[in-house]
Amino acid sequence: MVTRRDALQALGGLVAVAWLPGLALAAAPGTDRRLVFVFLRGGMDGLSAVPAYGDPDFARKRGDLAIAAPGAAGGALSLDGTFGLNPLLVEMHKLYEANELAVLHAVASPYRERSHFDAQNLLENGTAKPFGREAGWLNVALAESAGAGGIALGPNVPLVLRGPASVSSWSPSVLPAPDPDLLDRLAQLYRDDPLLAKPFAAARAAQGLMEGKDGGRGMGGGGPQAAVALARAAGAFLAKPDGPRVATIDFGGWDTHANQIGEYSPLTRNLRMLDRAIATLKGALGPAWKQTAVLIVTEFGRTVAINGSRGTDHGTAGVAFVAGGAVRGGRVIADWPGLSDRALHEGRDLRPTLDLRAAFKAALAAQLGLGEGALETKVFPDSRGVKPLEGLLA
Repeated sequence: MVTRRDALQALGGLVAVAWLPGLALAAAPGTDRRLVFVFLRGGMDGLSAVPAYGDPDFARKRGDLAIAAPGAAGGALSLDGTFGLNPLLVEMHKLYEANELAVLHAVASPYRERSHFDAQNLLENGTAKPFGREAGWLNVALAESAGAGGIALGPNVPLVLRGPASVSSWSPSVLPAPDPDLLDRLAQLYRDDPLLAKPFAAARAAQGLMEGKDGGRGMGGGGPQAAVALARAAGAFLAKPDGPRVATIDFGGWDTHANQIGEYSPLTRNLRMLDRAIATLKGALGPAWKQTAVLIVTEFGRTVAINGSRGTDHGTAGVAFVAGGAVRGGRVIADWPGLSDRALHEGRDLRPTLDLRAAFKAALAAQLGLGEGALETKVFPDSRGVKPLEGLLA
């Protein structure tokens, strides 16, 4: 006899799969390209991730936050003679050298205030204002792309992946593994249930995808360590021939108002984990990496100058990365405004010269096959003046 407690324990031990509003685990026939959206929530300090050591005002303006030029002790990893990569981003630098990583600097969404909540909402909803609509641009893109299939890695489905298209979510279980015999009995019990049969079968299928990847266990918890685990899971899902083709990963903790410097600072920890997560994602994707583009973005940058707590405050422009085998990388894409006093936005922030939506549009056109009309009117409404970034993807 299967009791209610048995059923709840088994369902809790399975991977968590959320349906909005239905199943979308399989990919559209013939869809080989993959797209991963990695959101660094909190506002990553772009001038620490990608120091502009070649700018004549960089060292003076950054003070103790300044990272030296390549070749110096603790110096940046060389990119193009003006910009370097933070020395903690070793694996991402390897991607850059293999032409599988492009760096976008002085980049921002249309948002010009400094609220985390508004900035994140605007970046995800795809309009030019916070709370401009309830759907996310990536979900709308999926609805326009003949069902490529999307999955959110983490305990919640972020706004960017909510909307009319059916998507799924996966989160690692921290409960003991349910007994296989119990799962078989539950499957029999639910097979004719109009509400439970489909989600239960899909949850078992998702769990099966993760077998051999710790069975989905040993990967729980929050924070940066979870980002690596979720990157591994994203790669496993997207690598399957019949799996989804779009995934999202949330990575929080980038709001570095204090103690940004040092071996054990939050920024140091997060940069190391980001580096590991992207390398893990590539390894988990295997051969599918060649058809993959990974958008790595944050809601805004941070102030150029250090604050009194040895951190940085909310800013405007920052850095984004586009990684993957489908990327024409090995370059920094920037219309650099400079760091002189008169060049700064409102006298304190890196001034934006590149719209993030240009990169988003390029990725959606190349990876999901969306046309200019859909991108301008449905995915990113009223964005005709923002053209896809040419040559970003192969």
